Amino acid sequence: MKLTFLGTGTSIGVPAIGCQCEVCRSTEARDKRLRQSAYLETDGGIRVLIDCGPDFRQQTTRFPFTKIDAVVISHIHFDHVAGIDDLRPFCMFGDVDIYCQDDVVRGLHQTMPYCFKENLYPGVPHLNLHTIEPHKSFIVSRSKEVVAQFPPSGASLSGVINKVGRTIVVPPTKDTLEITPIRVMHGKMPILGFIFREKEQTTNTQHPSSHTQSIAYITDMKSIEESEYEYLHDIDILVVNALRFEKPHHSHQLVDDAIAFSRRIGAKRTYLIHLTHDIGTHDIANSRLPEGFEFAYDGEVIMTKD
Repeated sequence: MKLTFLGTGTSIGVPAIGCQCEVCRSTEARDKRLRQSAYLETDGGIRVLIDCGPDFRQQTTRFPFTKIDAVVISHIHFDHVAGIDDLRPFCMFGDVDIYCQDDVVRGLHQTMPYCFKENLYPGVPHLNLHTIEPHKSFIVSRSKEVVAQFPPSGASLSGVINKVGRTIVVPPTKDTLEITPIRVMHGKMPILGFIFREKEQTTNTQHPSSHTQSIAYITDMKSIEESEYEYLHDIDILVVNALRFEKPHHSHQLVDDAIAFSRRIGAKRTYLIHLTHDIGTHDIANSRLPEGFEFAYDGEVIMTKD
């Protein structure tokens, strides 16, 4: 599996508006952090978006445009859902499937009522909301070819309107992706983390691979119940929030908390996200971490097979 970090910042991003600290004035690209989001792709080509915040439009234009097979949402806070309206272009491939817990479903009906009326306004995103619960795994797959016909859009450099549309063909995949939600606590608010597992493909029919690639992705966690640990076994990559090094927060864990959590579950590699400008510059902050731990940065791509 491949995971691309679209955004690794907190709800205010980095640089923070109005701040003149050294981190916010840094010209290093890895010190500029959009709101948290990530894009996961299996070896076979299944594509899942993790959270869809207010920077999604800016984040997604950096990568090739194609079908998103699923969107998973951790919780209803603005920095995790505010970009959902920008999923409209992806609806050309068919309705977008969004997986979230019931309070997020209710929240989206309140904040985006125009998407769920009987008679939809032309151009609104077509969304299928699927209610999910902790520990109840679900499968994402693409068994059929998807053909999307896009009408003409845009213009030439001289301003001549384009009159030619285009067709994008998305092939089916042979693999499937299992997603298991788990419950973590964002202060007193129960939210979801996600465990992604893909069985490695093999051409050896006599000895098929039994190894499953796994990524656990958890954001905005402050604490986790003891009973959740049984689901966090054999994790190749852990992605988890770590707000800053010091000054405790009521609803987010700090770097030492994230390190202890990773060591408890025995993750092979750990990437820290949801970072504030208090973390310091990327290079200096990374030098403070133990082996096997890294601060993720926007645009970074990691693989389970590295």
